[in-house]
Amino acid sequence: MQLDLNQSIEELFDNHFKELSLDELIISPISGGQTAADEALSNFKVSGYAQNRSQVLPESTRGASVLSPYIRHNLLPLQRVWDSIGGPSKDVSKFQDELLWQEYARHLYARVGTDLFENFRFDVPWNTDGYGWRREMLCIDTVVNELEQTGWLVNQSRMWLASEWTVHNSEGWLAGQEIFYQHLLDGSRAANLAGWQWTVGSGTGRPYGFSRWQVNKRAPGLCAKCPLNKNCPVENFPEEQQLPRLEKHPLIETDPKPHLTAGPMRVIERDKPEAVYLTIESLGDADNAMQANPDLPVVFVFNKPELEKLKLSSKRIVFYLQTLKDLSKRKDLSVYLAEPREIISQRKYAVTYAPVPSFQKIQSLFTELHPWPWLRTPHAGSVRSFSAWRAKLSSR
Repeated sequence: MQLDLNQSIEELFDNHFKELSLDELIISPISGGQTAADEALSNFKVSGYAQNRSQVLPESTRGASVLSPYIRHNLLPLQRVWDSIGGPSKDVSKFQDELLWQEYARHLYARVGTDLFENFRFDVPWNTDGYGWRREMLCIDTVVNELEQTGWLVNQSRMWLASEWTVHNSEGWLAGQEIFYQHLLDGSRAANLAGWQWTVGSGTGRPYGFSRWQVNKRAPGLCAKCPLNKNCPVENFPEEQQLPRLEKHPLIETDPKPHLTAGPMRVIERDKPEAVYLTIESLGDADNAMQANPDLPVVFVFNKPELEKLKLSSKRIVFYLQTLKDLSKRKDLSVYLAEPREIISQRKYAVTYAPVPSFQKIQSLFTELHPWPWLRTPHAGSVRSFSAWRAKLSSR
């Protein structure tokens, strides 16, 4: 089914996505699209980032960039963001660390694939279906409400929720991360899975100990308003846990085929393309395949079978629709709600390689394959931690 992008966001959602979505229509204050991404990058000032990036409340004191939804969908390629940031050295350095962490998560997911859905290095609860957030706690209710209404959270808030879910309540982290994935505008399997694993301790063996102390530091005044102020469930840090170490994953220390993890380093041309195909990983004007074929029509497919399973929040779907409507102002764009293979089989497409497991299943169907815009090319060394991965980058 082809979508009519002349329809309003509300019409498109009601006509095509209402039954596929988790919730009723909610439009996030964070708008999708290349135009919105460019404006967000232009307005971001890195000064104060190192000190204030973890501030939760009041919102006016937050130093976080809120660029992650645009980075996640390659509206803002990491290299472009890296090159555009200037300011105090400690703030620039901290911000660049966060960009590198995003890259690390992509490298990790590209290498180990769907194995990242399993506990990585240490054993913690992961396969239960329980609900791990006690919303009678004002700190938890406040940030869950923000997640549900805006589709974005400060990293500190994400750590609170992951810790409350698994470290405090012993619910399986996989169910918690799935709720994040449904709601977050920057929800990628790479960053979301890695973030939860590291916070609950499966990546490091050291769970993050969320407590009232963090709330008082990062959201001052919130505890005083909480109905559980006199009986706080997280008054103290949780007890130290000794997590059982798991058998080492065969790819954690070395990658025997880094060229497969990285994808093509040059354009692979099998035939002359008739159109450009965009994936959810790369929706920006800088998409390599679209840049190389500026006069070709462009196609995007909402994967209907996947949406039926995932039940994404309306905010995520709206973000995509806003992005596509914005792109249609500059490109001859056709958008479909279908099984992607059905659309791919009808034409010869150029596409940008996507470093995710789902793309591996369809990459052979494309006529022209363009490299992924890595900030750092995947290496064959250790990915057991961010520091180990980064050390290998420094030694190259």
